[in-house]
Amino acid sequence: MNKVERESFLKSFLLFFTSLSLLIATLFYINFTKEVQTLDEKLFSEMRVCSFDLKCEQFRIDFIERTDEKLYSLYKDENGLSSYYPIPGSTKNIMLLRLDNQKYNEEVNQLKYDDVWRFFAVLVVVFILSLLFSIYALYPLRNALLLTQEFIKDILHDFNTPLSTLRLNCSMLKREIGENEKVDRIEQSVQNVLSLQKHLRSYLHNHDMQNEEFELHTLVKEQVYLLEKNYTDISFIIDAKEVKLLTNKEAFTRIVNNILTNAAKYNKKGGLVNIVYKNADKTLNIIDSGKGIKNPKKIFDRFYKEQDRGIGIGLHIVKKLCDELGINIRVTSEIDKGSIFSLDLSKLTLR
Repeated sequence: MNKVERESFLKSFLLFFTSLSLLIATLFYINFTKEVQTLDEKLFSEMRVCSFDLKCEQFRIDFIERTDEKLYSLYKDENGLSSYYPIPGSTKNIMLLRLDNQKYNEEVNQLKYDDVWRFFAVLVVVFILSLLFSIYALYPLRNALLLTQEFIKDILHDFNTPLSTLRLNCSMLKREIGENEKVDRIEQSVQNVLSLQKHLRSYLHNHDMQNEEFELHTLVKEQVYLLEKNYTDISFIIDAKEVKLLTNKEAFTRIVNNILTNAAKYNKKGGLVNIVYKNADKTLNIIDSGKGIKNPKKIFDRFYKEQDRGIGIGLHIVKKLCDELGINIRVTSEIDKGSIFSLDLSKLTLR
């Protein structure tokens, strides 16, 4: 079960379980209230019977002078339950029957105890039903995801033929005309597509990544060298010391390459891309002087884009890879002034 499926499962489970639990808790509360009313009526009936035969041990019997008490009525207060009855042949005195608050609370608590146990028993059943419902509701989503993944895999596989043709023709052109800057750019673009294809496969497979040690400065320098050929009007400045990282190099390369490519692609003519590593907080900052981002909080959403170019999946892959590698990525941007992508590498840094 991948991240999307787990999130969907948990949300549907919590929604179903919480809704039913609240409904059942409300019904049990209403039922408990009615049970207390039934108990009061039962005790009141026993008091009335006791007023005739006086054969009742649970009630305390007193004879008091009559004032304005209402006969044949049940009273409930902090002292318990009480009721007043007439004494045959007497007009001045009346009979008082009382159930102590302690005894009354014992009976109420017994009702409460029984209801709580029944409630938890029903809650267990609801928990099991919620699990079954969530698993059942997950099937359509899982089938849709699998269908989408298979579709993307087929497309990626179909890329191989035209890409192989491009690489073959580039090699033939080099043999015919020799080294050529335009042919080099075509080859680099083909290599970028192959790299994207490789990482998309890794994204779809969602397998555990193998970690390895490598130098940050060297990796950044290699990526900048590849981009400088395609973006000759953009200046790249690297201010990163030799810092050794331990993580999946392939995934980390994809993160850096994607951010640097966007920084160059959406930059101004004669713009600047500055790559700075701050040793104090172990953060890699990629700063550009480009167009800026209107909604920085949305750029990691799948298919979100603010430009006509691209399909809006590149930064979504970046965010997913960052989450898998334990990198906290932050973005700040200002329109017409540029953007800053900050990668927290504290969990990856060896020295």
